[in-house]
Amino acid sequence: MTNGRPDTDYLNWRWKPYGCEVSPFDGKKFLDGMKGKHWALIGDSILRNHVQSLLCLLSKVEDATEVYHDDTFRSRRWHFPSYNFTISLVWAPFLVKAKIFEDDDGVSTADLQLHLDVLETDWTSQWEKFDYAVISTGQWFFKTAVYWENGAAIGCHSCQNKTLEERPPEYSFRRALRVAFQFITSSPHKPVVFYRTWAPSHFENGEWFSGGTCNRTAPFKPGEAGDREWDNSMWRIEREEFHNAVPIGGDRLKLLDTFELSLLRPDGHPGPYRAYHPYEKGVTAKVQNDCLHWCLPGPIDAWNDVIMKMVAKD
Repeated sequence: MTNGRPDTDYLNWRWKPYGCEVSPFDGKKFLDGMKGKHWALIGDSILRNHVQSLLCLLSKVEDATEVYHDDTFRSRRWHFPSYNFTISLVWAPFLVKAKIFEDDDGVSTADLQLHLDVLETDWTSQWEKFDYAVISTGQWFFKTAVYWENGAAIGCHSCQNKTLEERPPEYSFRRALRVAFQFITSSPHKPVVFYRTWAPSHFENGEWFSGGTCNRTAPFKPGEAGDREWDNSMWRIEREEFHNAVPIGGDRLKLLDTFELSLLRPDGHPGPYRAYHPYEKGVTAKVQNDCLHWCLPGPIDAWNDVIMKMVAKD
Protein backbone atom coordinates (compact mmCIF):
# COMPACT_ATOMS: atom_id res chain seq x y z
CA MET A 1 0.00 0.00 0.00
CA THR A 2 2.89 2.35 0.76
CA ASN A 3 3.99 2.08 -2.86
CA GLY A 4 0.55 3.04 -4.15
CA ARG A 5 -1.27 -0.24 -4.79
CA PRO A 6 -4.91 0.91 -5.07
CA ASP A 7 -6.80 -2.30 -4.18
CA THR A 8 -6.98 -3.77 -0.67
CA ASP A 9 -9.17 -6.88 -0.99
CA TYR A 10 -6.07 -9.10 -0.89
CA LEU A 11 -5.68 -8.11 2.79
CA ASN A 12 -9.00 -9.73 3.70
CA TRP A 13 -8.17 -13.30 2.69
CA ARG A 14 -6.63 -15.75 5.14
CA TRP A 15 -5.55 -19.32 4.57
CA LYS A 16 -7.59 -21.92 6.47
CA PRO A 17 -6.54 -25.58 6.28
CA TYR A 18 -8.95 -28.48 6.15
CA GLY A 19 -9.40 -30.44 9.35
CA CYS A 20 -7.60 -28.19 11.81
CA GLU A 21 -7.25 -24.63 13.03
CA VAL A 22 -4.17 -22.45 12.63
CA SER A 23 -4.38 -19.42 14.88
CA PRO A 24 -2.91 -16.07 13.88
CA PHE A 25 0.71 -15.54 14.86
CA ASP A 26 1.03 -14.57 18.53
CA GLY A 27 4.16 -12.44 18.85
CA LYS A 28 4.12 -12.30 22.66
CA LYS A 29 3.75 -16.05 23.01
CA PHE A 30 6.47 -16.62 20.41
CA LEU A 31 8.98 -14.28 22.08
CA ASP A 32 8.22 -15.67 25.54
CA GLY A 33 9.09 -19.12 24.25
CA MET A 34 12.25 -17.98 22.48
CA LYS A 35 14.08 -16.16 25.26
CA GLY A 36 17.82 -16.52 24.77
CA LYS A 37 17.39 -18.26 21.40
CA HIS A 38 18.86 -17.51 17.98
CA TRP A 39 16.90 -18.05 14.78
CA ALA A 40 18.43 -18.00 11.30
CA LEU A 41 16.64 -17.68 7.99
CA ILE A 42 18.98 -18.91 5.27
CA GLY A 43 18.38 -18.56 1.56
CA ASP A 44 17.38 -16.04 -1.10
CA SER A 45 15.31 -12.87 -1.36
CA ILE A 46 12.11 -14.80 -0.58
CA LEU A 47 13.67 -15.59 2.80
CA ARG A 48 14.34 -11.86 3.17
CA ASN A 49 10.65 -11.30 2.44
CA HIS A 50 9.84 -13.92 5.09
CA VAL A 51 12.06 -12.17 7.66
CA GLN A 52 10.31 -8.86 6.95
CA SER A 53 6.98 -10.50 7.72
CA LEU A 54 8.30 -12.02 10.95
CA LEU A 55 9.84 -8.73 12.12
CA CYS A 56 6.60 -6.88 11.40
CA LEU A 57 4.57 -9.39 13.40
CA LEU A 58 7.00 -9.27 16.33
CA SER A 59 7.09 -5.46 16.28
CA LYS A 60 3.62 -5.51 17.85
CA VAL A 61 5.44 -6.67 20.98
CA GLU A 62 8.87 -5.09 20.67
CA ASP A 63 10.86 -3.35 17.96
CA ALA A 64 14.02 -5.20 17.01
CA THR A 65 17.41 -3.51 17.06
CA GLU A 66 19.56 -4.14 14.00
CA VAL A 67 23.00 -5.21 15.24
CA TYR A 68 24.69 -6.26 11.99
CA HIS A 69 24.50 -6.00 8.23
CA ASP A 70 26.98 -6.78 5.50
CA ASP A 71 27.99 -4.30 2.79
CA THR A 72 25.05 -5.24 0.58
CA PHE A 73 22.46 -5.42 3.40
CA ARG A 74 21.61 -8.92 2.18
CA SER A 75 22.82 -10.58 5.37
CA ARG A 76 21.53 -8.92 8.53
CA ARG A 77 20.93 -9.56 12.22
CA TRP A 78 18.40 -8.19 14.71
CA HIS A 79 18.12 -8.44 18.47
CA PHE A 80 15.11 -8.18 20.78
CA PRO A 81 16.71 -6.94 24.00
CA SER A 82 13.83 -7.67 26.39
CA TYR A 83 13.91 -11.32 25.34
CA ASN A 84 17.58 -11.74 24.41
CA PHE A 85 16.24 -13.16 21.14
CA THR A 86 18.18 -12.91 17.88
CA ILE A 87 17.13 -13.28 14.23
CA SER A 88 19.77 -13.64 11.53
CA LEU A 89 19.12 -13.36 7.81
CA VAL A 90 21.88 -15.17 5.91
CA TRP A 91 22.17 -14.59 2.17
CA ALA A 92 22.78 -17.92 0.43
CA PRO A 93 20.46 -18.05 -2.61
CA PHE A 94 21.69 -21.47 -3.76
CA LEU A 95 22.83 -22.82 -0.36
CA VAL A 96 25.94 -23.94 -2.25
CA LYS A 97 28.87 -21.74 -3.29
CA ALA A 98 28.06 -19.37 -6.14
CA LYS A 99 29.80 -16.59 -8.01
CA ILE A 100 27.10 -14.12 -9.01
CA PHE A 101 27.43 -11.28 -11.50
CA GLU A 102 24.10 -9.46 -11.44
CA ASP A 103 22.50 -6.30 -10.11
CA ASP A 104 19.41 -5.86 -7.93
CA ASP A 105 17.15 -6.07 -11.00
CA GLY A 106 18.58 -9.48 -11.95
CA VAL A 107 20.59 -8.21 -14.93
CA SER A 108 23.75 -10.31 -15.32
CA THR A 109 27.10 -9.40 -16.84
CA ALA A 110 28.32 -13.03 -16.88
CA ASP A 111 27.03 -16.54 -16.28
CA LEU A 112 26.63 -17.72 -12.71
CA GLN A 113 29.31 -20.13 -11.55
CA LEU A 114 27.67 -22.69 -9.28
CA HIS A 115 29.76 -25.17 -7.22
CA LEU A 116 27.30 -27.96 -6.53
CA ASP A 117 29.54 -29.87 -4.11
CA VAL A 118 30.64 -26.93 -1.94
CA LEU A 119 28.30 -25.26 0.54
CA GLU A 120 28.18 -21.51 1.02
CA THR A 121 30.30 -20.80 4.09
CA ASP A 122 28.30 -17.71 5.02
CA TRP A 123 25.80 -20.06 6.65
CA THR A 124 27.80 -23.17 7.48
CA SER A 125 30.44 -21.17 9.38
CA GLN A 126 27.73 -19.85 11.72
CA TRP A 127 25.77 -23.07 12.08
CA GLU A 128 26.71 -23.73 15.71
CA LYS A 129 25.23 -20.37 16.77
CA PHE A 130 21.70 -21.24 15.68
CA ASP A 131 18.98 -22.84 17.80
CA TYR A 132 16.45 -22.77 14.95
CA ALA A 133 16.93 -22.39 11.21
CA VAL A 134 14.51 -21.82 8.35
CA ILE A 135 16.15 -22.85 5.09
CA SER A 136 14.93 -22.51 1.53
CA THR A 137 16.07 -21.98 -2.01
CA GLY A 138 14.37 -21.99 -5.36
CA GLN A 139 13.84 -19.62 -8.25
CA TRP A 140 17.52 -18.77 -8.68
CA PHE A 141 18.11 -22.22 -10.16
CA PHE A 142 16.32 -21.16 -13.35
CA LYS A 143 19.08 -18.66 -14.10
CA THR A 144 21.80 -19.24 -16.70
CA ALA A 145 24.65 -20.97 -14.89
CA VAL A 146 27.78 -23.08 -15.27
CA TYR A 147 27.90 -26.08 -12.92
CA TRP A 148 31.08 -27.18 -11.15
CA GLU A 149 31.98 -30.30 -9.18
CA ASN A 150 35.42 -31.33 -7.88
CA GLY A 151 36.87 -28.12 -9.30
CA ALA A 152 35.80 -28.84 -12.89
CA ALA A 153 32.93 -27.55 -15.03
CA ILE A 154 30.54 -30.47 -15.55
CA GLY A 155 27.67 -28.80 -17.39
CA CYS A 156 25.52 -25.71 -17.61
CA HIS A 157 22.01 -24.40 -17.99
CA SER A 158 21.28 -22.15 -21.00
CA CYS A 159 24.90 -21.01 -21.22
CA GLN A 160 26.79 -19.92 -24.34
CA ASN A 161 29.54 -22.52 -23.91
CA LYS A 162 28.35 -25.26 -26.25
CA THR A 163 31.16 -27.60 -25.19
CA LEU A 164 29.43 -28.11 -21.83
CA GLU A 165 26.55 -30.55 -21.42
CA GLU A 166 23.18 -28.85 -21.05
CA ARG A 167 21.60 -29.78 -17.72
CA PRO A 168 18.14 -28.72 -16.52
CA PRO A 169 17.52 -26.69 -13.35
CA GLU A 170 16.21 -29.82 -11.62
CA TYR A 171 19.72 -31.29 -11.76
CA SER A 172 21.44 -28.45 -9.90
CA PHE A 173 18.51 -28.00 -7.51
CA ARG A 174 18.60 -31.63 -6.41
CA ARG A 175 22.40 -31.65 -6.06
CA ALA A 176 22.40 -28.49 -3.94
CA LEU A 177 19.65 -29.74 -1.65
CA ARG A 178 21.35 -33.10 -1.21
CA VAL A 179 24.67 -31.62 -0.10
CA ALA A 180 22.86 -29.16 2.20
CA PHE A 181 20.87 -31.92 3.88
CA GLN A 182 24.02 -34.02 4.20
CA PHE A 183 25.66 -31.19 6.12
CA ILE A 184 22.62 -30.61 8.33
CA THR A 185 22.16 -34.26 9.24
CA SER A 186 25.87 -35.01 9.80
CA SER A 187 26.66 -31.91 11.86
CA PRO A 188 27.16 -32.57 15.59
CA HIS A 189 25.19 -29.37 16.23
CA LYS A 190 21.47 -30.13 16.01
CA PRO A 191 19.25 -27.04 15.76
CA VAL A 192 15.60 -27.39 14.85
CA VAL A 193 15.53 -26.99 11.06
CA PHE A 194 12.48 -26.00 9.04
CA TYR A 195 12.89 -26.58 5.32
CA ARG A 196 10.44 -24.22 3.60
CA THR A 197 9.19 -25.46 0.26
CA TRP A 198 9.08 -23.86 -3.16
CA ALA A 199 7.62 -20.36 -3.48
CA PRO A 200 5.67 -20.17 -6.76
CA SER A 201 5.66 -17.09 -8.93
CA HIS A 202 2.48 -15.87 -10.63
CA PHE A 203 3.72 -14.18 -13.80
CA GLU A 204 1.23 -14.16 -16.66
CA ASN A 205 1.80 -13.15 -20.29
CA GLY A 206 5.55 -13.36 -19.83
CA GLU A 207 8.21 -13.66 -17.13
CA TRP A 208 10.48 -11.25 -15.21
CA PHE A 209 12.40 -10.08 -18.28
CA SER A 210 9.66 -10.51 -20.87
CA GLY A 211 6.85 -8.27 -19.70
CA GLY A 212 5.10 -10.67 -17.34
CA THR A 213 2.43 -9.22 -15.07
CA CYS A 214 0.29 -10.25 -12.09
CA ASN A 215 -2.82 -8.10 -12.05
CA ARG A 216 -5.21 -10.44 -10.27
CA THR A 217 -7.02 -9.05 -7.25
CA ALA A 218 -8.46 -12.28 -5.80
CA PRO A 219 -7.14 -15.77 -4.97
CA PHE A 220 -7.36 -18.60 -7.47
CA LYS A 221 -10.49 -20.70 -7.39
CA PRO A 222 -10.06 -24.50 -7.26
CA GLY A 223 -8.37 -25.69 -10.45
CA GLU A 224 -7.70 -22.16 -11.70
CA ALA A 225 -3.92 -22.24 -11.13
CA GLY A 226 -3.51 -24.37 -14.24
CA ASP A 227 -0.60 -26.61 -15.24
CA ARG A 228 2.47 -25.64 -13.19
CA GLU A 229 4.98 -28.10 -14.64
CA TRP A 230 8.15 -26.37 -13.40
CA ASP A 231 6.73 -25.52 -9.99
CA ASN A 232 5.44 -29.04 -9.43
CA SER A 233 8.71 -30.61 -10.57
CA MET A 234 10.82 -28.54 -8.18
CA TRP A 235 8.34 -29.05 -5.35
CA ARG A 236 8.52 -32.82 -5.89
CA ILE A 237 12.34 -32.82 -5.88
CA GLU A 238 12.68 -30.91 -2.62
CA ARG A 239 10.16 -33.13 -0.85
CA GLU A 240 12.02 -36.22 -2.06
CA GLU A 241 15.35 -34.90 -0.80
CA PHE A 242 13.81 -33.82 2.49
CA HIS A 243 12.21 -37.21 3.12
CA ASN A 244 15.49 -38.96 2.26
CA ALA A 245 17.17 -36.87 4.96
CA VAL A 246 14.56 -37.39 7.69
CA PRO A 247 15.68 -40.89 8.78
CA ILE A 248 19.08 -39.37 9.62
CA GLY A 249 17.97 -35.93 10.79
CA GLY A 250 15.15 -37.19 12.98
CA ASP A 251 12.34 -35.10 14.39
CA ARG A 252 14.46 -31.94 14.52
CA LEU A 253 14.15 -31.74 10.71
CA LYS A 254 10.73 -30.37 9.80
CA LEU A 255 8.97 -29.67 6.49
CA LEU A 256 7.40 -26.22 6.30
CA ASP A 257 5.30 -26.93 3.22
CA THR A 258 3.89 -23.60 2.09
CA PHE A 259 3.70 -24.35 -1.63
CA GLU A 260 -0.01 -25.04 -2.07
CA LEU A 261 -1.25 -22.27 0.21
CA SER A 262 1.03 -19.81 -1.63
CA LEU A 263 0.02 -21.07 -5.06
CA LEU A 264 -3.57 -20.00 -4.37
CA ARG A 265 -2.59 -16.32 -3.98
CA PRO A 266 -1.75 -14.66 -7.33
CA ASP A 267 -3.22 -11.49 -5.84
CA GLY A 268 -0.55 -11.29 -3.14
CA HIS A 269 2.40 -9.95 -5.16
CA PRO A 270 3.44 -6.29 -5.51
CA GLY A 271 3.41 -6.42 -9.32
CA PRO A 272 4.29 -2.93 -10.60
CA TYR A 273 4.17 -1.60 -7.03
CA ARG A 274 7.57 -3.09 -6.41
CA ALA A 275 8.62 0.53 -6.92
CA TYR A 276 7.23 3.57 -5.17
CA HIS A 277 4.22 4.95 -7.07
CA PRO A 278 5.39 3.51 -10.42
CA TYR A 279 2.80 5.36 -12.51
CA GLU A 280 3.53 8.88 -11.33
CA LYS A 281 4.67 9.69 -14.87
CA GLY A 282 1.56 8.15 -16.42
CA VAL A 283 -0.02 4.73 -16.85
CA THR A 284 2.04 4.08 -19.98
CA ALA A 285 5.31 4.20 -18.04
CA LYS A 286 7.45 1.09 -18.43
CA VAL A 287 7.76 -0.62 -15.04
CA GLN A 288 9.21 -3.86 -13.73
CA ASN A 289 6.55 -6.20 -12.36
CA ASP A 290 7.40 -8.36 -9.36
CA CYS A 291 5.21 -11.47 -9.33
CA LEU A 292 7.60 -13.46 -7.16
CA HIS A 293 7.93 -11.60 -3.85
CA TRP A 294 4.98 -10.87 -1.59
CA CYS A 295 3.12 -7.83 -0.30
CA LEU A 296 3.26 -7.08 3.42
CA PRO A 297 0.91 -7.55 5.06
CA GLY A 298 -0.21 -10.37 2.83
CA PRO A 299 -0.21 -14.12 2.13
CA ILE A 300 3.36 -14.61 3.35
CA ASP A 301 2.22 -13.89 6.91
CA ALA A 302 0.52 -17.30 6.84
CA TRP A 303 3.97 -18.91 6.70
CA ASN A 304 4.64 -17.55 10.18
CA ASP A 305 1.21 -18.70 11.37
CA VAL A 306 2.24 -22.23 10.39
CA ILE A 307 5.66 -21.90 12.05
CA MET A 308 3.93 -20.76 15.24
CA LYS A 309 1.69 -23.84 15.13
CA MET A 310 4.66 -26.15 14.56
CA VAL A 311 6.73 -24.60 17.35
CA ALA A 312 3.80 -24.73 19.78
CA LYS A 313 3.23 -28.39 18.91
CA ASP A 314 6.76 -29.21 20.04
